[in-house]
This record gives sequence, structure tokens and C-alpha cells, in this order.
Amino acid sequence: MSRNSSRKGMSESGPAGKLAGHSASGPSQRQLRVAEEVRRVLAEIFARTEFRDPDLADVRITVTEVRISPDLKHATVFVARLGRSDVAELLPALKRVTPFLRTRLSHALRLRGVPDLHFQPDTALDYAMEVDNMLRQPEVRRDLED
Repeated sequence: MSRNSSRKGMSESGPAGKLAGHSASGPSQRQLRVAEEVRRVLAEIFARTEFRDPDLADVRITVTEVRISPDLKHATVFVARLGRSDVAELLPALKRVTPFLRTRLSHALRLRGVPDLHFQPDTALDYAMEVDNMLRQPEVRRDLED
């Protein structure tokens, strides 16, 4: 489920909205293309690389989405750990390895400049599971059947 569709109608302005790649008309085709390429390269790096950071040793991280700012200088990377909800604890370690990741991105991408990476936990799956559990409660099922 894409975050863009779930936040339709919500206006996000200011620096947080710009970092997440929001503009008045939505992301451009170039933003979408670059964001997907950054996501693909980061996913490959996380799948193949052994990090020297002890907090990231033997940790499997999934890059679910990347949003890039209109000027292509900032990328918000949404990460998750499948089957676990402790990805927020890894954010400081991911921030420490950001220079290494940007170097690897610079070798893999054909861009004038590599965007700054900002990591955020992806909570969309947790939210969907919470809603599903709420819909399965007997009180709610009873109301939905009527």
C-alpha cells in the first residue's frame, strides 16, 4: 500500500513535507524514477553488504519506499524488518553508515549529486495489522454484520 494514496487530501507543507517528497502537484516523473532507482540500489546494498557497525551485524533490512525531494537533494528512506517491529532502534546505526551508503550510491547512480539519506521506520504494515485486528474483534464484527 502506497503512502501517497493513504495521505491523499492531506496537505504537508514545510521542511518535513519537502523531505518526504511532497509538493502541491505530487512527485514528478523524474522524482519517482530516481526514488525507485535509489530504493533498488539500497535494497541490493542491504542484501549483500556486511556492515562493520555491530548494531547492523546480521540484521536484515528491507527498503520499502524512497521519497525524494523536488531538487533531488534529500531522500527519505522507509525501512522495515520483516516479522519484527524494532526497526526504530536501528535508525542511529543507519545514520552512522549513511556516508558509506552514499558512496555506494554514487558509484551505482548516474546523478550529478547523491541525495542526503534520511531514514524513517515504515509503519504501514503495522498499521494495517492493527486495523485488521480491530475489525476481527467480536464487537466490531457484530456491528459490521448488521
